[in-house]
Amino acid sequence: MRRREFITFLGGAAAAPAPAMLWPLAARAQQPAMPVVGFLSSVSVAAGPQNVAGFHQGLHEAGSQVDRNVAVEYRWAGGRYDRLPALAREFVSRPAAAILAAGLPSAVAAKAATATIPIVFVTDADPVQQGIVGSLNRPGGNITGISQFFGELGGKRLELLRELVPAVTTIAVLSNPDNPNAGNHLSNVQAAARAIGQKLYVVTASTEDEIETAFAGAVREQVGALLVADDPLYSVRREQLLALAARHALPTIYYAREFCAAGGLLSYGSSSRDNYRQAGVYIGRILKGEKPADLPVLQPTKFELVVNLTTAKALGLTIPESFLVRADEVIE
Repeated sequence: MRRREFITFLGGAAAAPAPAMLWPLAARAQQPAMPVVGFLSSVSVAAGPQNVAGFHQGLHEAGSQVDRNVAVEYRWAGGRYDRLPALAREFVSRPAAAILAAGLPSAVAAKAATATIPIVFVTDADPVQQGIVGSLNRPGGNITGISQFFGELGGKRLELLRELVPAVTTIAVLSNPDNPNAGNHLSNVQAAARAIGQKLYVVTASTEDEIETAFAGAVREQVGALLVADDPLYSVRREQLLALAARHALPTIYYAREFCAAGGLLSYGSSSRDNYRQAGVYIGRILKGEKPADLPVLQPTKFELVVNLTTAKALGLTIPESFLVRADEVIE
């Protein structure tokens, strides 16, 4: 069985240039003027180091080296989507040479803030369906980016979870109603549930406290497993979600490998770091004069199934060999 070695982000981060936000202001002031790229994120700095590293890598590939010929400034909403419009306007007032919008809520805020500054988004949702761009091939206007396809994979995640716990009567779905893509994600999961005859119980949470309440409600309903919908807030509250899943012994599937790396059972989705690398390449090309309207929205071609065997053992689950063979990464 081919298993890719698990490599932590810390190894890659050691070789990556330090983000501009960590440089002393006096040292930065002595550097010659350079274009500033605004990094507008729906999550927190702690939740997105792999994304920053991927973004820097992409900039470098496109000929833009952070703190040498381009500066990057960061604004982190920490899962508070109501903060994003004001943060986006800060970059417009500066003005930034380009904006990287990390997450669908960030893309919505950036698009509303400016029709002239180039924007490159990385979003979990369908950007056409959400009205971010006119089409994938010809996005038009000042915005393009990368669609991670996290939301569209909800049905596939349900099927994978059901495969591991076929005897479970009810599976809970945790969704954030403040996410513009929440309804589409739930529709995708519900359609898959009908197709396989699986009963669902939907719980919602848009704050830290509501996450606790959602888990308590799922436990009262005696659900046997949990699917966590893609959402920036849930990336911010990763440790809380993992602790609650462990406390209640709930087999859980997530949308990004970072959850499994931190102790989650299963994840299925595209590589977030590589998606941000591609966004960095796009920003670099725009800084050289290309227009967002001429750059098609990119879609991932590779999706990763990650399994954490240590967590499976703690839950008393035996992962079939046939399932492990299909996994892209097995954490032991």
